[in-house]
Order: sequence, then structure tokens, then C-alpha cells
Amino acid sequence: MLDNRILRELETLVGKDNVFADKADLICYSYDATQQRYLPEAVVHPASAAEISRIMQLANREKIPVFPRGAGSGFSGGSLPTKGGVVLTTERMDRILEIDQENLVATVEPGVVTEQFQQAVEKVGLFYPPDPASLKFSTLGGNVAECAGGPRCVKYGVTKDYILGLEVVTPTGDIITTGGPTMKGVVGYDLTKLLCGSEGTLGIITKIVIKLLPLPEAKKTMLVLFDSIDGAARAVSSIVGAKIIPTTLEFMDGRTLDCVKQATGLQVPEAARAVLIIEVDGDQEFLDKQAEKIAAIIQPLGVVETRIAATPAESEALWAIRRAVSPSLRKVNPDKFNEDICVPRSKVPEMIRKVDAISEKYGIPIVNFGHAGDGNIHVNVMIDKKVPGELEKAEKAIEEVFRGALELGGTMSGEHGVGIAKAPYIPLEITPQTAAYMKALKKALDPNNILNPGKIFLDN
Repeated sequence: MLDNRILRELETLVGKDNVFADKADLICYSYDATQQRYLPEAVVHPASAAEISRIMQLANREKIPVFPRGAGSGFSGGSLPTKGGVVLTTERMDRILEIDQENLVATVEPGVVTEQFQQAVEKVGLFYPPDPASLKFSTLGGNVAECAGGPRCVKYGVTKDYILGLEVVTPTGDIITTGGPTMKGVVGYDLTKLLCGSEGTLGIITKIVIKLLPLPEAKKTMLVLFDSIDGAARAVSSIVGAKIIPTTLEFMDGRTLDCVKQATGLQVPEAARAVLIIEVDGDQEFLDKQAEKIAAIIQPLGVVETRIAATPAESEALWAIRRAVSPSLRKVNPDKFNEDICVPRSKVPEMIRKVDAISEKYGIPIVNFGHAGDGNIHVNVMIDKKVPGELEKAEKAIEEVFRGALELGGTMSGEHGVGIAKAPYIPLEITPQTAAYMKALKKALDPNNILNPGKIFLDN
């Protein structure tokens, strides 16, 4: 328990107005997108690495668990204060410190919202590709901690591919820097990549050095309806096999399409049982030819209808269909378990068939959509928790989904991380020897198990 002495010391470190201990305030930091709730004992809002350093020194002295938090938009429980203690939020650290147009590098604080950063660099003709679905409210610090992905990953890669360097407060309170603004650097261990995707268990990110690209001149969006998920998957392989790497290759299966039709009134042919949203970007003069080539390649694969956006407004209308997916799923059942398995892209149809069989076995709806270009399937198990036995069936179905992905050479998490949601299933994917190696790193860097304990490995 945090007594008044510790609360007063926290107030000394960050200011009285930046420490909250009233229950009404604590509730706001007790949950994330999983909708699980764990009440912290205090919330602190530091404004600098130096303040965070002193907080971590205090936490180690008093053996207080600290849970870093960005926007709380994660789907795996990575920021949840499962052991009480202190939530440390980076909301006040929200400055874009520099956009270096000459060297295509930016330096930011962790609380910068992803979309706001993208808009800022695009104003000067630059481009930050990673685009998680939560980009309108997720923060860059959280994106780095989870190694966030998004639709554009198929062409441009994930968050870690754009992180050149970090300033980090270690679990014991030291301030270190990793990497830097250069495009190359191989001095010592690559701590930058180690920290990307470490889910706030190995350090608290206080500054991020980001690689940028020139902003593509234009983009063209296509929505293609297929008579089967197999045809859509073969289309993905055929496009890539033709040496075309689209910016995005998003898919929706038949159940997802039915949900969107009910929610939005979308008019599509009855024969349509799968959707690809394909987007290409680059020089304007090549886009029409590239779109025509794609259309010709995929036409024999069960295409029912093709819609090609001619204007930015039409492109936005096509993407609105994709964004309608998550809200529309609530029409199936009120409670959603959103898993993000990833398999080799050629295995997507086989994985969908496995999921369909699991859905039928347990008698619960499972709706699939995601990033076909990199095999990342969002498997949404839809139940009503109020119905006796539904939660137990969902848990069994989820484990079978994970096992199915692993059987096909995949992984049980492509971009959401492990947190607490997938921690029980870690032994399915990671061998005891590999787990021991990871735990040894955690123990060496965080000897008192202060920073985000209980995440990834339940026994840490």
C-alpha cells in the first residue's frame, strides 16, 4: 500500500497537481482496450526523463510496482496495473522536438499522438508509414513499446523499422540512450531493437528518434469482391508474385462482410464472400497502370466486382467500409475477444478454414479480417458473457486458434503484444530455454521486478 509519506514524496518529485490518488481519478487509468480493470494506488504525470528517473529510484527503494502507460489503447493488457502500485503516464511528454528535413529524421517525446505526428511530417513533404488502427489516439511511446503495425506494413514494415534511437529510463532509474540519428550504427548491442516491443518491461521510453521517408506523390485505392476467401488469398500471392508490393492488402471474410452490410447498408453482389482493399502509392503517372495490372492479374481468381476510387473522396469512402468493421461486430454479440494471429500469407485460407471449424465446434461466432499482405489475421471471437458457459467456450476456442496458427508456422500475436491476455499461452510458442533467456534479461535489468511486473511472463 502507498502511504501518505510516499504520496507526498511523489508530489515533491513531479508537483502536487501531477499526482492523483482519488478513486475517481484512478478509475480512468484502470483499464485498456481489453476492458479488464485493475485499480492503481496512484497515478503520476511526469514531464521529463529526470522526473521519471527519480520516480523509479523511489519505487526501487520502497519496492513499489510501476506501470508505464501511453493512451491505454492496447489489446493485450500491457499497461494494466495488475499489482496496484503506480501508473506512470507519459501524457505530459507530448512534444515534437525536431523534424530534420535534410536528414529525414524526427525526434519526439513518447506522448505524441501517432496521427498528429503523421500530419506534422506530411506538412513538410515527409512520411511516417506505421498506421495502427488506433492512430487517432495511440501514442508513439506506446507504439514503440508494442512494436505496432497497421495496414501499410506489407510495403513499409512495422514501428521498429523506423526507430533509430531512444532515450530510456531503466527499471532502476538510470537514464540511457540507444542508437542515434544516423542511418547506420553497430557499436555494441542493438538495445533499440530490444526495447521495441518489450511492452514497458525493460525501460520507460522518454525520447524517440524516428526515420522518415519522402511523402509519396499520390495513392490509388481499389475494393475487390471475391466469391471465396481462397480467391482473395490467391490474389494476394499473385500480386506479390508479379513484383507489385501494394501499400496495403486488407481482407475481410464473408462473416465480416455480412456484419458491415448490416451496419452500413453496403450494397454488394450476393455472390461476394470475401473482400480485398488494395492500395498502391507512388508517382501519379504509374498508379493507373499499376491498378490496371493488378485488376488483370486477379480477374481469373473469382472476382465478383471491382471498385477503383477516382478521387480522394472515393478512396476515403472505400476505407470507411474497412473502418466500419470493428463497430459492426457488436451486432453479432456484445463481447469481443480480438486476437491477432499471423501466418505465412499463403496459409491464410487454411487458417480461415481452421477458424471456421473451431467456430462450429464451440457454437460461437468468429469473425475474421486483417492484413492479408503479411498474413496478419484479426480473429474476433464474439460472445455474450452473460450467457452461462460462453466465456469458457471462448477461452477454449482461442487456445485452439493459437495452436492452429502455430501448426502453420505462424505466431499467436502479430502486433498486439502479449501483456496479460496472451501470457498464459506463452509456452505454446516459446520453448522453456528461450523463455529462461528472456527472463534472465528481465532479472538483470530489473532486479526488484518493479517495472510492469506480471506482463509477458505471468511469474515475473
